Amino acid sequence: MEKNKLKSVQKTRRAYRTRNRQRAAGTRPRLSVFRSARHIAVQIIDDAAHKTLVAATSHGKKADIKSGGNIDGAKAIGKKIAELALAKGIKQVAFDRGPYKYHGRIKALADAAREAGLEF
Repeated sequence: MEKNKLKSVQKTRRAYRTRNRQRAAGTRPRLSVFRSARHIAVQIIDDAAHKTLVAATSHGKKADIKSGGNIDGAKAIGKKIAELALAKGIKQVAFDRGPYKYHGRIKALADAAREAGLEF
């Protein structure tokens, strides 16, 4: 198998594995993370209703963050998503890191969200 295709398949498998564990565990909304080289985006999803409840991103006109491509930007997004979630009455979520390792920006985002009041 070609090297790039193999990496893509492995990434997809990791994402399915993390999401399937959460679906089997309970009915909490899912805090899903997307990370690119320059930005980071998170959303809280209700899988039962197939709806996005709250979303925050470092990209776009409404984003007041200079860059999501570093740990400081990830911390700001983590704090912002926690504030939005608490305003909507969401206190407990399941953390869905997708295919990304729990390291660096993903860990910083999770720690900032926990400090701001989200439980996972």
